[in-house]
Amino acid sequence: MAVPPLVRPNRAAPVLVCRKCLKRSDDPKATKKASKKAIKHALTSERERGSGPREKPARVVMTSCFGLCPKRAVVVTGGVRTARGEYVLVSAAEDAAGALALLRDDQNSAS
Repeated sequence: MAVPPLVRPNRAAPVLVCRKCLKRSDDPKATKKASKKAIKHALTSERERGSGPREKPARVVMTSCFGLCPKRAVVVTGGVRTARGEYVLVSAAEDAAGALALLRDDQNSAS
């Protein structure tokens, strides 16, 4: 029986964001737009800092509910933290860069 090949993409692990948390925020459209924009900006600036010459930034994927449902925060996870069942709570769009750095550092230390 042949073993299927293991493939590693040139892209970082995806960042998973709870869609329900964004919907429940005070101003859903503004928060969703600001959060996605802050996350994408943090990902691009992180790539420019030298996360690897061939590595593309991670994709932002909106998911269904993780079941945590914090008040006034958005649940974000990705990479190794997803496998461990660990989540980062982002309460403001300005906190997105710190949350992504936390997820990225954990991914780099596990590689």
